[in-house]
Amino acid sequence: MAERLTTQQVAEQLGVKVETVYAYASRGQLSSERAPGGKGSTFDPQEVAELAARGRRTPVRTAAGEPSGGGAGWAGEPVRVRTGLTLIEDGRLYYRGRDGVELAARYGFEAAIGWLWGLGTQAPVELRVPPATAEALARTASTLPEGTRLPDRLRISATVAAALDPLRFDLREQTVRAAGAALIAGMVEALPRTAPDPGSDAPLAARLWSRLAAVAPTPEALTCLDRALVLLIDHELAVSTVAARLAASARADPYAVVSAGLGATDGPLHGAASPLAQRMLAEVLADGAVPVVSDYLRTGRPIPGLGHRLYPDGDPRAVALLDAVRQLDGGAVVVAAVADVEAAAGPAGRPARRANIDLALAAMALAAGMPAEAGEVVFAVARTPGWLAHAMEEYREEPLRMRARATYTGPRPRGDAADPSAEAGGGPSAPN
Repeated sequence: MAERLTTQQVAEQLGVKVETVYAYASRGQLSSERAPGGKGSTFDPQEVAELAARGRRTPVRTAAGEPSGGGAGWAGEPVRVRTGLTLIEDGRLYYRGRDGVELAARYGFEAAIGWLWGLGTQAPVELRVPPATAEALARTASTLPEGTRLPDRLRISATVAAALDPLRFDLREQTVRAAGAALIAGMVEALPRTAPDPGSDAPLAARLWSRLAAVAPTPEALTCLDRALVLLIDHELAVSTVAARLAASARADPYAVVSAGLGATDGPLHGAASPLAQRMLAEVLADGAVPVVSDYLRTGRPIPGLGHRLYPDGDPRAVALLDAVRQLDGGAVVVAAVADVEAAAGPAGRPARRANIDLALAAMALAAGMPAEAGEVVFAVARTPGWLAHAMEEYREEPLRMRARATYTGPRPRGDAADPSAEAGGGPSAPN
């Protein structure tokens, strides 16, 4: 193994200042380790060589000629985001080194949050809404038009909670964790109740159930919803997580970070994928899988809830959640419908035709008699502590390090751009 390089050696090899080497490390472009004795840092020579090869182009510089600190150090060079939270490897999902499926089977949502936030599973996070916030959320909810979508209520709740928190701009981790715990509980509190109130001391899964289902849950039902929350708590750099980290990179407060994540879930390809899968499953239960899937294929529409490019052998989260759905009243019939969709979609064994977490979430909501929006709500509530965990990581990094660079494809600047006739689209006197 090649000997690791000192900071000075890296600077000489790259032709930059020592300060720039530290900037590369803070942006995730180089990984560093403390030198023996604790003085200085050392770097992997292979990483340095790769960066040097990629960096043989014009660095992004300020007007003073120094490398820019507001984005990637090299024009077009993407930032590699280092994270100690979630690993997806060999078809498995790990939270801080622990198998996510195993964590979901053994612990509830509050303990999983504690684990993801670095507190350990023996320190479950208390999810409670401050009385003043609960009152404000109730007043706000009473002013919303009838039929306001549940995901929209979540977005509004984040804004209301932010307005009431005098410490929202305190980005120390202890303060962020406290704000995050209250926000997660407040998001659930902002939803209209549809089943008996389990009380504010009940686990969050029970409180969320009372906002999504029409009847009180069985123990199996609460276990199922709790498992879904844990399985969805984080998924590395998913689209919404990137949005959240970008906001945190600009030092947005935790509420704004969550709002950024919620905004990214509004499309049908991420957090809102489950409602589409639920509607398809309802059609399958009514008409059978073959005609429904055939209609999707004939019209060129993607079959919702199948396949995941990060899991070549199938989504382990879906397998774990469908096992829990099978224990619900009527759940076995819905899980059988999922299997029918997989079979109708293509040859057995093809990973692209296996259920992913969106379809499993849809199966849970359908078996529990929840509305189509339920899957989107569960996803958003579950992913909120994950976004906050990523924000806490990002707050420790150099600000604004995630500034992207564009490849310009528009018209090149023209010497006569200041000519009003040219700017207006040209007339008889416009140059050719």
